[in-house]
Amino acid sequence: MADIMARASTRDVRITPMKARRVVDLVRGMKADEALAVLKFAPQAAGETVYKTVASAVANAKTLHGIRDASELWITEAFVDEGVTLKRFRPRAQGRAFRINKRTSHITVVVSDTKTPVKVQKRAGAH
Repeated sequence: MADIMARASTRDVRITPMKARRVVDLVRGMKADEALAVLKFAPQAAGETVYKTVASAVANAKTLHGIRDASELWITEAFVDEGVTLKRFRPRAQGRAFRINKRTSHITVVVSDTKTPVKVQKRAGAH
């Protein structure tokens, strides 16, 4: 039987990629139910969004492959890519203006029924 894999992604989240990666790095390679427990009480702002993405991936696995619960699944891939940057301007002294970048993220989580080696991928644009 082939490995069961399910994917979920959340796009254009108003969290900087660097801050979201801190949270995603916590749960990469964990069992899905343990990851959900960790994310539920993570103090970082990105914890809630990553929690919803992991929960969505588990729900996709249940719907597509008939998995009973999250304890059967592992987070095999989890990564954060840069989304669009909203550019805003702040007025400064003597008629100048400084640019403020409001960064966004794309969060992707893949769950599987087998624990495969954790893939850390270098993506284009990732620093």
